[in-house]
Amino acid sequence: MSLDEKFIPIRNTFYDIIASFFQTIARVFGYPNNPGMPTMPDISNEVYSKSKLLDSLPRHKTFWPPIQRPETWFEVIFGPTPKVDTVPKYIYESQDEGFYNFYIENYKNIYFLPDWLSQFIQVKLNICLDLTVLETIREVLFVGLVVYSQIIIFRIALSWFLYINPYTFPWCYLAAAVDWTEEILQGVVPAILGVNVTGSVFLGLLGVMADGLNHLVFTMPFLPSEGEETKMLINQEMRDVLKFHYLPILWYRYPIPNEIREFWYYDRPDILKYMQNAYKDLDIQFLPDSVVKQLNEQIISTNLISESISTEILSTTNLVQIHSKSNSLDLITDAFNYFLTNTIN
Repeated sequence: MSLDEKFIPIRNTFYDIIASFFQTIARVFGYPNNPGMPTMPDISNEVYSKSKLLDSLPRHKTFWPPIQRPETWFEVIFGPTPKVDTVPKYIYESQDEGFYNFYIENYKNIYFLPDWLSQFIQVKLNICLDLTVLETIREVLFVGLVVYSQIIIFRIALSWFLYINPYTFPWCYLAAAVDWTEEILQGVVPAILGVNVTGSVFLGLLGVMADGLNHLVFTMPFLPSEGEETKMLINQEMRDVLKFHYLPILWYRYPIPNEIREFWYYDRPDILKYMQNAYKDLDIQFLPDSVVKQLNEQIISTNLISESISTEILSTTNLVQIHSKSNSLDLITDAFNYFLTNTIN
């Protein structure tokens, strides 16, 4: 009999003891009559259909590090500048839907700003149609994350050269820019086989953040919640899209930015005409403030002129009435005097 066969009864006895122990504890909770928690909670059909749709959506594919596509000799030698690979927006105009419509392909890994943040940017910061500032901020953040990740990679590579002291000039600046991450993550990320992997973990986090900027979509002048899920034929293929069309809700809740209304009035009267005809039942000011001010001044001046004319007419009418009344009194007085004279005689 081998040694393994001698330990089989001991192993089986140990298994029986553990099974009996867990069964004793389980009886307190109703075992075996209590089936336990369901494997999947009951969800509504709407939530289930949305989750099923989300699973069927494609992913917006990007690459980290970004794909190198040099276009000049400088970029060939020193490398091209990293660029954001964003989700494309397709803008279109329609007589039924208006002039500020666009749609994007619906992916399962795209991100939007919260409605409250998008509203704050549009209403308080007045960033509505020209998104150059937001695009620039995203580009700067993306390039900054890529550059900092390269610094971390260089710092990790430098640690493998034992004859280089990273805390001497000029390497000390590099260590000061990166080592603070190790101080933060050292107590969270354990070493693997004696090797410190905090730099690699932080490098992965930077990659996730930078890649998330590729999937961030700005929906101005619409709110992200105004997106309508539908299907469209793109390149002879039916695809799931998010469509933003008709009048943005913020242009109904708040005044439309004055520079947009001035652009409509002076440069694009066709847009102004469409807005006035399509949304004439809504209490929305489509004319620029300067034009509204001029119209109000003209109305005030017209009212003053009409009031002066009506005052003159009224005063002339009163004088005629007073004159006619005085003549009537004179006639009555003369007749009364004539009656008295004849009576006395």
